[in-house]
Amino acid sequence: MSLFKSASIVSLLTLLSRVTGLARELLIASTFGASAITDAFNVAFRIPNLFRRLFGEGAFSQAFIPVLAASKAQQGEDATRHLIDHVATVLAWALLGLSLLGVLGAGGLVWVMASGLQQDPRGFDVAVVLTRWMFPYIAFMSLVALGAGVLNTWKRFALPAATPVLLNICMIGAAWLGAPWFKSMGWEPIYALAGGVLLGGVLQLSMQWLGLKQLKLQPRLAWRWSALKLAWADSDTQKILRLMGPALLGVSVAHLSMLINTQIASHLAPGSVSWITYADRLMEFPTAMLGVALGVVLMPQLAGARASNDAAKYSAMLDWGLRLVVALSVPCAVALLVFPTPLVAVLYHYGAMTEVDVRMVTYALMGWGVGLVGLVALKVLAPGYYANQDTQTPVKVAVLVLVVTQILNVFLVPVFAHAALTLSIGIGAMVNALWLLLGLLKRGSYKPLAGWGVFGLQVLAASALLAVFLTWANSSVDWVGLRVESFKRIWLLALVLIASVAIYFVALMATGLKLKQLIRR
Repeated sequence: MSLFKSASIVSLLTLLSRVTGLARELLIASTFGASAITDAFNVAFRIPNLFRRLFGEGAFSQAFIPVLAASKAQQGEDATRHLIDHVATVLAWALLGLSLLGVLGAGGLVWVMASGLQQDPRGFDVAVVLTRWMFPYIAFMSLVALGAGVLNTWKRFALPAATPVLLNICMIGAAWLGAPWFKSMGWEPIYALAGGVLLGGVLQLSMQWLGLKQLKLQPRLAWRWSALKLAWADSDTQKILRLMGPALLGVSVAHLSMLINTQIASHLAPGSVSWITYADRLMEFPTAMLGVALGVVLMPQLAGARASNDAAKYSAMLDWGLRLVVALSVPCAVALLVFPTPLVAVLYHYGAMTEVDVRMVTYALMGWGVGLVGLVALKVLAPGYYANQDTQTPVKVAVLVLVVTQILNVFLVPVFAHAALTLSIGIGAMVNALWLLLGLLKRGSYKPLAGWGVFGLQVLAASALLAVFLTWANSSVDWVGLRVESFKRIWLLALVLIASVAIYFVALMATGLKLKQLIRR
């Protein structure tokens, strides 16, 4: 299967995940609005997600997949099966202990994440209860990350990309059916969402397990102390742990910026955390469909090329990935910057969401737009280092970017309030991506193929035409005022988006860019 076809499958399934995720957020927004209680849920949900990204999709995957791919290429599948068993055993024991600590220390975690919730004691207490219930979610999702790493290395991309839909369906059911039932019982309705999160984690892990079972690669977890010591002593397990150290620090630094920003937002106007969260969900569409899809497909292939000492293939895959990033993320960034209000209004402006909420989410979304190209490019550039089993360089860059981001917050937050928090991360992502790119060029790992100058001008010309069209579409319709005619507003947005895609790609082809050649490259 070609890289583009694999990336397309992941992208389409990720789109389905993001569409259901957006439906989930829309339902939560219209049911609960933006208040201290929704801030409490968003903070509580971020805590297990933060740890999941640290130990699961973040540091663990960055260390595990290159070692797994090298083992598969050099030692064969039998030895690789033993590696999977050993790593899963160590991971399961670690997650059991972490989950217990998280449940017991929920109050402290909430205070560290968002002490400003104490402005409303009820909101703080709700966040603590929700954190206790949802923290075990990280155990399920970290094991899901292990399963996804194995499946992706065996080029089974569809199942890992599809399973997040299950979480969204469970949370939609919890908000739609569970919340009213909780209210009728005299309980806080938002507690129902915690049940949806836990159920979603169980279902995702179950589906991954079935996929691994079909390949006869399901991990055999050992719960005896002697078996744990044997798994811990395995040389490849030790290599993964050594690689996880710098990777964990790097991912921690990246998420520390988000933690600091959440803390700052909790001290701003009530609803600030929710406004940023709603904008984040919209920003995840391009970053997930483009960046995550490319990263998922490229990571094991880059690691395999390095294990086979095929430097030309490694560099060519990076070049192909970066060209797709530029061609597809630049027009998306343009849309977030010049067309944010229609996107927010059509997707969120219902029920308890007010015009003020729409405006505030719009400001946050524009901040993400500034750094979108960098955010997507990082999903291609970072695997270029991890595939080399170099987890230290991205850490050093991430630390410096964290400093830059927080310096920007000092100057921007007094002026732009919550919108400054997304803007600073966006600018930081651009700095991060540029730094990593220069590093790959300097060490000679990446040698750009010919034609980048012309290609860049073609993308800029098509994006400029798109910006003119979207600016006209933004000013020609009262997108907020059409709330009472929601179907009309939805169809108008659909037409504008379809026209935007057509305008951009026709303009690209008019400049002489051959799309088929770009895809095949």
